[in-house]
Amino acid sequence: MPRTLEGQITMEKTPSYFVTKEAPRRIYNMSRDTKLIVVVRNPVTRAISDYTQTLSKNPTIPSFQALAFKNVSTGLIDTSWSAVRIGIYAKHLDNWLRYFPLSKFLFVSGERLVSDPAGEMGRVQDFLGLKRVVTDKHFYFNETKGFPCLKKPEGSSKPRCLGKSKGRPHPKIDGQVVQRLQEFYRPFNMKFYQMTGQDFGWD
Repeated sequence: MPRTLEGQITMEKTPSYFVTKEAPRRIYNMSRDTKLIVVVRNPVTRAISDYTQTLSKNPTIPSFQALAFKNVSTGLIDTSWSAVRIGIYAKHLDNWLRYFPLSKFLFVSGERLVSDPAGEMGRVQDFLGLKRVVTDKHFYFNETKGFPCLKKPEGSSKPRCLGKSKGRPHPKIDGQVVQRLQEFYRPFNMKFYQMTGQDFGWD
């Protein structure tokens, strides 16, 4: 990490930290004062999105259903598939809470980041002890991408949108597959809501 001067905040983002077993201990040993921001979204949508991204890079991979189930007829979910495993947020958070208290975390709703980006960014700024500088004036909704984009309120420069890999249409997944995954995640979601004191409304 670069040296941080008085009045500065150093930030780093890596999605895999939250699901990497060794990460909490390593980060704790580096700095136990670290504040942690975790963006989560409905784990079913997350798994489909993960699959969509892999499919765009490798169109010959098996179907979503083939990868998600160990046994389709019994409905047994394959938790060894990373797209499924990552969404078991309660399990990952358990690992982090062995090193960091809940007060060091801010859980950001991926859904609200799309529907109310300024509101979620307000929470982020408060959590980091920053003045609320980023407001609704900084966002506009891009119909093509289906995401909000960042703009300078003065209109001085080109808006910044998420890259090409974001906002691509998801493949059609059988309703029963989606329903089975929702059932699978429900107890983990409920535990996650209890652990964080937040209901993300995924059920």
